[in-house]
Amino acid sequence: MSAELWDLRWPDVVARSTDVLLVIPVGATEQHGPHLPFSTDTDIAIAIAIAIARARTGTVVAPPVPYGSSGEHAEFAGTISIGPRATELLLVELVRSASASFERIVLVSAHGGNAEAVGRAARRLHDEGRDVLAWSPRWHADAHAGRAETSIMLALRPDAVRLERAEAGNTAPLDELWPLLRRAGVVAVSENGVLGDPAGASADEGRRLLARAVDELRDAVERWIAAV
Repeated sequence: MSAELWDLRWPDVVARSTDVLLVIPVGATEQHGPHLPFSTDTDIAIAIAIAIARARTGTVVAPPVPYGSSGEHAEFAGTISIGPRATELLLVELVRSASASFERIVLVSAHGGNAEAVGRAARRLHDEGRDVLAWSPRWHADAHAGRAETSIMLALRPDAVRLERAEAGNTAPLDELWPLLRRAGVVAVSENGVLGDPAGASADEGRRLLARAVDELRDAVERWIAAV
């Protein structure tokens, strides 16, 4: 009985078992280089959430949160950020409200910059006795708008990818870039907003990355439920 919440009506929710898992996709509206859309992180979070709902019975997907903590991308036109404190509060209030209808809630965040806010929100909610799992995919690849995210978007929304504009950015390891990036933003380490190199990206690779992420999330969910 998997479904997207935006297609249901309130009696549909009442009719379901109380043991229903709600998955909330958490994304961002931020630059992803010259070739990927601002919706990249949100699109990926939605895709993973819908895939886990289709793979696991008793799972419902909430409408996505399309804004997050993206201040590090503020110098790139079009980026919209609500910052870490607002992101944390938004997620806390969302889960508090959703807990009235859903026993367990998973926050699937596909934007690395949300990690601090999502983690704090989850800890606050745990302290309130709410059953929440915070989870993010790990691509084990370049950090931002590189081969991994370009491949995934080619699999999800190929018409939104401008491969003719794709170009390498700063390919140094994120650990090396992090001190300056945190202090002065992405523009200080990459003029085009890319951290990595999209060369060689393909839809087939994107589908493999997504399938692996869904498997990892499903395993995490089952371990979490078994431990409760």
